[in-house]
Amino acid sequence: MGGQGLRKGKVTRGKRVIKSGLIAGGVAVLVSLIGMVEAFSQRYIVADIISIGHALLLGIGVLTGYLSVRESRSGLTFLGAVGAGGIAGALLSLLVIVGNLIPLRRVFINASPVLFELLTLGQGSWGTGILVLLGCGSAAWGAAMALVPQKYRKAALNAMGWVVTLGVLQDLVRPLLAAWGPVADFSELVFEANGLTLEGALGTMAVVAVGTLFWKGKGEKFHELIRGLDPAMRRALRVGWVAFILAILLVLPHILGLFLSEVLTVVGLYVLLGLGLNIVVGFAGLLDLGYVAFFAIGSYTVAVLTSPELGFFNLSFWVALPVAIALGVVSGVLLGIPVLKMRGDYLAIATLGFGEIIRILVLSDFLRPWLGGAQGIGKIPKASIGGFEFATPQALYYLILAGCAVVGVISWRLRDSRIGRAWMAIREDEDVAQAMGINLVAMKLLAFATGAAFSALSGAIFATKLGSVYPHSFNVMISINILCLIIVGGMGSIPGVIVGAAALVGLPELLREFAEYRLLVYGAALVAMMILRPEGLWPEAVRKRELHFDSATHEMRFSEERGDEAP
Repeated sequence: MGGQGLRKGKVTRGKRVIKSGLIAGGVAVLVSLIGMVEAFSQRYIVADIISIGHALLLGIGVLTGYLSVRESRSGLTFLGAVGAGGIAGALLSLLVIVGNLIPLRRVFINASPVLFELLTLGQGSWGTGILVLLGCGSAAWGAAMALVPQKYRKAALNAMGWVVTLGVLQDLVRPLLAAWGPVADFSELVFEANGLTLEGALGTMAVVAVGTLFWKGKGEKFHELIRGLDPAMRRALRVGWVAFILAILLVLPHILGLFLSEVLTVVGLYVLLGLGLNIVVGFAGLLDLGYVAFFAIGSYTVAVLTSPELGFFNLSFWVALPVAIALGVVSGVLLGIPVLKMRGDYLAIATLGFGEIIRILVLSDFLRPWLGGAQGIGKIPKASIGGFEFATPQALYYLILAGCAVVGVISWRLRDSRIGRAWMAIREDEDVAQAMGINLVAMKLLAFATGAAFSALSGAIFATKLGSVYPHSFNVMISINILCLIIVGGMGSIPGVIVGAAALVGLPELLREFAEYRLLVYGAALVAMMILRPEGLWPEAVRKRELHFDSATHEMRFSEERGDEAP
């Protein structure tokens, strides 16, 4: 009976190895045939050595090995994970062999000789064997990351993450380093024309890994030292840190130039939108998929009140702005009233319908004389103060920065106030919150109104930025994008909104050649975040504690199963 059970366990593990390998190989083949590997290979992380396309394939192998060993229920050993990686590499090799024998390009337009050259690293028939070895090696690396103690795993992952980040964001990082005199020459040692130098990549990995390990040992002592200071000194340190960040933000447009300043303005608008939706979804737990409606209301209000094209009004931006915000608040309350008793999916569907109603009304022939219909509204004047006009991206950056600062301070003050705590109580359990004496009607309507006001502010700046508004600029994907950046950044976290906007909005703007794969990358990022870091990139402290309690318990149990000390 014992031998039969052992054989059955080996068969089960073998099936799991094959299953994991086929899934990973299928994903690798998919991203190759849809053109991601070829498109992403135009940029290098390490110059002339590792492109983003190759890093994408290696990342699939690393993730396969990591998850295979990390999830103890899968029962895969280190060798099993390596085998799964080998199967994934074999599937890619099979794609290359079949592509050289059969004209796959008649069906898959991206199955080009260039793709096969990239997959085989330019080694011809020998490259198919190299693919299998790379699959095994990347999966072995991922499995090793799952097996080593947590502090070493974090150091290695941070080191690789920083190298990838610097390679991808070289167009942003290089001007910043070049503008800072003391490190201008150092930047030439780290960067080449198309990626990091090999020495720069290895040096970055070493510095980040050592720094992470050092901070792991000394970080808590540093925090204790800061906590031991008197309140006046701690306040002075906070003020100094804020002043330093503000100084950097103020000089950024002059360093980065026209294009990167335009990217920052787009990110800033999404930060405004994200902070508003974070009030509704992150603080109060009300899933709003029609949030773009308030964005449209703010934009069209400014357009109607300021544009001479319609001939109704000819107000300035600063006169129209309070009206736009007030209409946003009113529309937020009007949305909140009929959905007060809805929760979860029902609330999401109702708010989604509200967003579509606003878009259809704007497109309707009935409102065309007042809102311009499908042709939109043009000739919207720029915002100005005295003789200074916010016309260029560098100038508009400061207007958006001021808006983000005001909204950020309001959000921060609301978070720790009685209202913020009431919202969070509603998010956790409405029935318990009501039993504690919280007025659900007032708090929900206040959340909708506050979020709508922030969205209307963003819409007003958006209208004066473009000088025109069109209905197609306010589709449901705007709401989905804002919700995605909140999830990736960290639900309920104010810094998380900024990080999420930079990751999901700023990065695609910098990598415009990859724009057609944006939604696919969004989906993959959300799946990866839910699996690897469900609390987000910069989570709220409470949510981080809640999620890491379970993960810490799992880590301890996993370490005990290996016979190691718990991390």
